Amino acid sequence: MVSSEPEFEIELEVGPAEDLSHLHESARPVARLPAAERLARVRADRWIGYTRATQALEQLHTLLDWPAKQRMPNLLVIGPTNNGKSMIVEKFRRLHPPISHPDREEIPVLIVQMPSDPHVARFYTALLSALGAPLRPRQRLAELEQLTVRLLRQAAVRMLVIDELHNVLAGRGEARREFLNLLRFLGNELKIPLVGVGTRDAYLAIRSDDQLENRFAPFVLPRWEPGQEASTLLASFAAAFPLRRPSHLATPEMTDYLLTRSEGIIGELAALLTEAAVAAIESGEEAINQRTLLLASYAGPTERRRKFERELV
Repeated sequence: MVSSEPEFEIELEVGPAEDLSHLHESARPVARLPAAERLARVRADRWIGYTRATQALEQLHTLLDWPAKQRMPNLLVIGPTNNGKSMIVEKFRRLHPPISHPDREEIPVLIVQMPSDPHVARFYTALLSALGAPLRPRQRLAELEQLTVRLLRQAAVRMLVIDELHNVLAGRGEARREFLNLLRFLGNELKIPLVGVGTRDAYLAIRSDDQLENRFAPFVLPRWEPGQEASTLLASFAAAFPLRRPSHLATPEMTDYLLTRSEGIIGELAALLTEAAVAAIESGEEAINQRTLLLASYAGPTERRRKFERELV
């Protein structure tokens, strides 16, 4: 399953008919556009429905339809930074968009980012902001709590997603305990599933509380390794980019090279392939191959880190 966003108003480029059978059906008309329009499409976000992402969406759908009860099941989506976690929950939110009513807005899936300083008051403020509520300065914690719970109910929120949950570990012991207590309170009070999204540190934070550890089922998005699943993913990328010649990305040699250079992180892999596709269009090569991969304006995480450390010296 491949989709590209956003949509663009464009005109087709006049030219001879080309064999574009190597592309996904939705990418073929885009491949006939002038270079400028194709570059815009290449750089746009795209959804690649690989197996693990589809399984995550299925689990989220199951939780969303779970009947309300005192002890709701929760989910903890864990993986390295830039490995597709936020894209999955954002895709799920788009599948369940807000519904406007004459007197209110219904928000089935509410996503909030965990503040870098995990104090309860700051989290309530982040929730109110995500709900679009006007904020008043210097509100007492009890007032923030009552207002937030009331507005979450009014908006008929059926699932609360907390991104960057690993930021909990940035708090000192007491602040961390207060926030973990807050998670239990919200789950019990609202009777909705909570979904935490973060790195391995998010799991360490949840594991420090026995009650929460029993409620949050971990769902891991590991680094990619060579194999059939990775080859299928790369073939999907190749079919999605509007290039006029085939890109042979699913061979064992190319798979090893791309996963090594991107360090097995899907966000890095997408960035590398995007830059290579840009180079393919700008150079006239019209395919992702060894030449355009070398032309790609991309450096992997370790390379970027080493460059930054050298510049600090």
